[in-house]
Amino acid sequence: MDSILHEFKDVSLLITHYNRGKSLERLLKSFKDLNCVFGDIVVSDDCSQKKHLDYVKDLQNTYNFRLITTPKNGGLGNNINKGQDAVNTPYTLYIQEDFTPKTTFPEHFTDAYHIMQEDDKWDLICLYSYTRYPYLKPFKHGFSEKILHLSPLYTKNLKFFYYSDHPHLRKTSFPEKFGRYKEGINVDKTEMQMSLAFMKNRGNCLFYDDHYGLLTQENSSDEPSTATFRRTLEDNGSIPVKVAKWLYAKFKFIKLNYLLLVR
Repeated sequence: MDSILHEFKDVSLLITHYNRGKSLERLLKSFKDLNCVFGDIVVSDDCSQKKHLDYVKDLQNTYNFRLITTPKNGGLGNNINKGQDAVNTPYTLYIQEDFTPKTTFPEHFTDAYHIMQEDDKWDLICLYSYTRYPYLKPFKHGFSEKILHLSPLYTKNLKFFYYSDHPHLRKTSFPEKFGRYKEGINVDKTEMQMSLAFMKNRGNCLFYDDHYGLLTQENSSDEPSTATFRRTLEDNGSIPVKVAKWLYAKFKFIKLNYLLLVR
């Protein structure tokens, strides 16, 4: 257990939750063990089953958080929107309930927090990612600036994930500049629509270079991931499959460039 108090009075911890009360408990306990204290904690629940929601309500006796519920499942976009609406501090640390901070988190999150306080330029600081963003410019304290290249000459599809739903620190005023999350569409489209809005409105973003270094994502057999993963053919080395994948990647690149530059 960390003996140093890490206090972030201007930051609300916003956690989106759905049917994974034990994962939520693990996350809250981890922050408590690391002596991370936030100005507020908001748990936004997306109409979990009664047994899970009852478990979450019991957690309020141990961890001081506000629970925001809904009478019907509205999807990730709705869950983030209603949770963000409840935040009253200048900054929001957004995280889903299946992540756990590592012992390295407090030190480097403090750096991110100070960076955002010192320069109003930054709209968002990414703290976790499955992959490294392709176009980066070194900044400081292990963070790099995401460089937005609108030109189609920059051909890596990952450039369109300028925004990501993975854990990040952002201004609470984020929706005022970039709009609210689209509701009633699937998770992937919700994320991509926000990323396009973030790019069109010239968002400024930092990326932590050691993108697996601050948090882990954990899913047990009792509380598996609620995300829908598409089956890929990456292990199929046949020429027709490789050609099909190449053509699809080029089609997606052209489509996203159109959405970004024309619409």
